[in-house]
Amino acid sequence: MESDYGPFETLLTGVTDGVLLVTFNRPEVRNAINRQVQLDLRAVLETARADDAVGAVVLTGAGEKAFIAGADISQVAGYTKLTALDSDLQRLFDLVEEFPKPTIAAVNGFALGGGCEIAMACDIRIASQTARFGLPETALSVLPGAGGTQRLARIIGTGRAIELVLTGRMVDADEAERIGLVTAVTQPDELIDRAREIAATILARGPLATRLAKLVIRAGMDADQRTGQVVERLAQAVLYESEDKREGTAAFLGKRPPQFTGR
Repeated sequence: MESDYGPFETLLTGVTDGVLLVTFNRPEVRNAINRQVQLDLRAVLETARADDAVGAVVLTGAGEKAFIAGADISQVAGYTKLTALDSDLQRLFDLVEEFPKPTIAAVNGFALGGGCEIAMACDIRIASQTARFGLPETALSVLPGAGGTQRLARIIGTGRAIELVLTGRMVDADEAERIGLVTAVTQPDELIDRAREIAATILARGPLATRLAKLVIRAGMDADQRTGQVVERLAQAVLYESEDKREGTAAFLGKRPPQFTGR
């Protein structure tokens, strides 16, 4: 089944087999993030959250050169301390991270600044061989302020994160995979198919279980291990009483595919 969201000024969207593909569509500026991109993406996420036809979201960029090459510098030039304190972009990327359905960043070129930050807010990142990641903000005497300093350190470790932020050095797809920034690297023409394959694998599993697993992992990152395990036990208690758990075990014992309902 195929359907379309929108239309949006800066995004292309479509739903196929439960996967919402969102394409940042400003190739003339390498898909740089401006205010309209933020408004459009927020609207897409709000709609997709309530859309039962959407089980997973894939983010990618239009064209071959960039996923997102950063923020629109013409707008950054006018930012003030109040812009930072309002932190609209940080809050938007928090929405991506907290989105209840699985999110996959399919990075197909430059993912710099805000592009790298939004990719890190996704649950899973895969990269084309052409992908390049970096946080170059210190060259403008600012820092990665949309969650970049915090997420990068949690994903690849403090030492590597400090080096990449302070130097602004870009890493290619192979290095990104080696340091754990992405989980897979593909040929450019296979990127979206690979993202869809990952999404399909997730969608074949219990939706309530995947949603709670994501929530528990995220919550545990901000707590000590003992607290994280308490949250894990509580989530498991919910799942043990769910219709999906009964269906999953019955299907396994009956040697048939499960028919999950998310309840």
